[in-house]
Amino acid sequence: MTEPALAYDDLTETGEAPVEAGQASVIPLSDPDITLAEIGAVDAVLRSPRLSSGPLVEEFEAAFAAYVGRSYAVAVPSGTIGLLLALKACGIGASDEVIASSYSFRETAHAISLAGARPVFADIDYWSGNLAPAKVEERITTRTRAILACNNNGHPAPWSELRDIAARHGLRLLEDSTEAIGSRYKGALVGSFGDLAVFDFAQPSLMTCGEGGMVVTDDIDLAVTLRRHRSHRLSERSSVVVGSTAAYQAGMSDLAAALGLAQLGRIDEIIERRRLVEQLYATHVQSFEGIKPPYVAPDVTEVNWFLYIVHLGTRFGQSSRDAIAEDLRVEQVEAAAYSHPLHLQRHYFDLGYRRGDLLVTEKIADRAVALPFHTHLTDGQIEFIVETMKDASINVGAGAAIY
Repeated sequence: MTEPALAYDDLTETGEAPVEAGQASVIPLSDPDITLAEIGAVDAVLRSPRLSSGPLVEEFEAAFAAYVGRSYAVAVPSGTIGLLLALKACGIGASDEVIASSYSFRETAHAISLAGARPVFADIDYWSGNLAPAKVEERITTRTRAILACNNNGHPAPWSELRDIAARHGLRLLEDSTEAIGSRYKGALVGSFGDLAVFDFAQPSLMTCGEGGMVVTDDIDLAVTLRRHRSHRLSERSSVVVGSTAAYQAGMSDLAAALGLAQLGRIDEIIERRRLVEQLYATHVQSFEGIKPPYVAPDVTEVNWFLYIVHLGTRFGQSSRDAIAEDLRVEQVEAAAYSHPLHLQRHYFDLGYRRGDLLVTEKIADRAVALPFHTHLTDGQIEFIVETMKDASINVGAGAAIY
């Protein structure tokens, strides 16, 4: 028997679902910030004659482009599809190489292989978790066509240095902002640095459409090519010219766009509420010795974390990290390793990568734990999460050295 859907009257004045006595006490890794504004927006579309891609998608594209400060935005079903279309728009495919980070979201990076190109992994900066510019330059060959840099866990990459490298070598600079909506580098929002930038609106992003993404650019030729590869409009079905391109039919629905527009309209509110949660975490982890404190680089103006990541001390290893995550799950706290290096996963292992190829990436990844991070967390829950993790860490690595 399915659970009844929430009605408007079931929500609190803030638009949140109430917690009932006896309700399961699982603390999820992510929980979207949904209010009456989002429910009303989606309800209006459901009552309209148009659910598939239509005027709301175009409105969402225009609003998101204006928010980021780019000239064009193209809505897509996911960040992975967005990056695939971005690579196609740049003419990148078979026999080409794209330099990327192994310490990133797996599904987005898969787009390089899906485009037929070869991912070339470079090592990361020890503190920020982003691509290290010097390591990127070492990987450039005659086959390199682009640099794909991500804003890891919300922390902006060193865009000025990466832009200089791309310009010197005549490469495209692609920006993966799937984890960093709202963060700023030298005062500018992420998404404004690459020739193309990709966003993803699936959980646990602070802004969600359920599923969906956006590609932004200032280059009209790239924007037109993106749209041509993405999908054909019904009005173009008889066009011989448009029909010469085999589109992926990878559009976004008006339902998803309505949710995205409502979330974008509240984005400052959502960010502020997440900051309060971050401050609560900061208060409670002060007594947790032997972990790496949150790091913000000098050129970074603002960081909006994707998840709350705790980096364990040097006496911990991968197995003890996994044991801590399991202890948290036993206590009904959803936690996860962040992240499993891409170059050690099967698909990339088959390309010849081995453990030891990227020492900094492996060292950081082996000791990183992602904790729940969303606007519905209470002070009591955060205290419980941190205390549970501290107890678990004592069991597997008491007295861990400072990072």
